Amino acid sequence: MRSTSEFLASSGGQPPASGRLYGVGTGPGDPELLTLKAARVLAEADVVAWFAKAGNQSNARRVISEHLRPGQPELALYYPVTTELHRHSSGYRQAIAEFYEQSAERLALELSAGRSVAVLSEGDPLFFGSWMHLHVRLRERFEVEVIPGVTGMAGGWSSAGVPICQGDDVLTILPGTLDEAALVDRLSRSEAAVIMKVGRNLPHIRAALSRAGLLERALYVERATMQGEQIMRLIERDDRPAPYFSIVLVPGWAACTHPVALDTLAARS
Repeated sequence: MRSTSEFLASSGGQPPASGRLYGVGTGPGDPELLTLKAARVLAEADVVAWFAKAGNQSNARRVISEHLRPGQPELALYYPVTTELHRHSSGYRQAIAEFYEQSAERLALELSAGRSVAVLSEGDPLFFGSWMHLHVRLRERFEVEVIPGVTGMAGGWSSAGVPICQGDDVLTILPGTLDEAALVDRLSRSEAAVIMKVGRNLPHIRAALSRAGLLERALYVERATMQGEQIMRLIERDDRPAPYFSIVLVPGWAACTHPVALDTLAARS
C-alpha cells in the first residue's frame, strides 16, 4: 500500500482525488448469495475493511474471501466492547462512540490519499449494521455508495421455506432487546414479525410471544444459509442464549392460510 507522500510524488505534488467509500452488503452468510456488484466492487477496491470482535474472525470476510486479490490491503476494525458492558451503560456508549469515531478517521486517511475503501457489512449495510455509524460520519466528506445485500431475515424465511407475509399483512421487525411489555404491544398489532437480537433475550421473547398468542406460530432460525443452520419451532428451543446469527420468525399469511406449512416443518441441525 502506498503512503500519502508516495501518492503526492506520483501526481506531481498535487493532492490526489479522494477515494470512494463503499458500504458492501455481504448477504446472510452463504457466499453464493453475494451480489454480482458487491463481488466486482470488492475485487476492485484499494482497501477492504471489516468489523470483528477482538480475537475473532470476521464472518463477513469469510463470505467474500474468494473475491479478494492476493495481497489486497485490509483494515480490521475490532470492537472494543461487546457483551462485557450493558449497552445502555455510560461506559459502553462512550467506548463504542469513540471506536466509531476512530474507525471513521482511519478510513478518512485512506480516502484522503485517493484510495477506494470497501467496508463489509453482513446482510444489508443500512439494516442493523455497524456500517451506518461510518456512513453518517463520512457521507458529507467523501463520495459514498451503498451496495445492497440480502438480509439475514430473508435468508431465514427462505431457508425455512415459509412465506412470511402477503396482501395486507403487517410485518413488524423488532429488536429482542425491547422489554416484554413493549414486545407484546407490537406483536399484538402485527400479522407477521421478525425478532432480531435474540441472544440472551430468548426467555422474555418467548414470554412475549406467548402473551400475544403467537408462540405456536413462532420459528427459531440459527445461522440461516450457513453451515450449522438450524430451524425449529421456538417452543422446541430451550432458553440457553442464542448465538449471534439467530432470529425468531412469526409467519403471517402462511401460518393463517396454510397451517400445514408449520406442522410439517422438520427441525434441522
